[in-house]
Amino acid sequence: MSPTVKILAIIVICAVVAIGGYLLYRGQVAQARAAEEVVWETVDQNYAPQDDVEAYIKDDAIAKGLLPVYIRNYGNNRKVLGRFKGTNYAQPREGVLAAMNPGLEDWKLIEIKYKAANGLEVLRAVLYVKSTGAWSVVDSGTMME
Repeated sequence: MSPTVKILAIIVICAVVAIGGYLLYRGQVAQARAAEEVVWETVDQNYAPQDDVEAYIKDDAIAKGLLPVYIRNYGNNRKVLGRFKGTNYAQPREGVLAAMNPGLEDWKLIEIKYKAANGLEVLRAVLYVKSTGAWSVVDSGTMME
């Protein structure tokens, strides 16, 4: 192989690695920004839930007399899942959720904020999983910064 071809091959390999690294970085930054853009939603009598989990949260809050409740629905954002620290999971990955929850179809991470009966403000993150067609709570905890 001639020296010119070797140099050209090295340049092409470096360019491919640089472009791949940039695209990976850009994807991570976009996902982090998406997590930062999630705002607190006020759940009261007039709130229209976006999905079954939000409907459950609203119905539960009505039944317990806790309205208004504030939620941040991160959905299934992997970056945010890495910030979750609960009783059963600490910074889990999707593979861990799939291994621990047979038949995993989907998952959601939602932060919930409300005033308890004693007047204290409660802030917690709740991890919901959907397996075999039904949503259930698998863990509750906090979000690490």
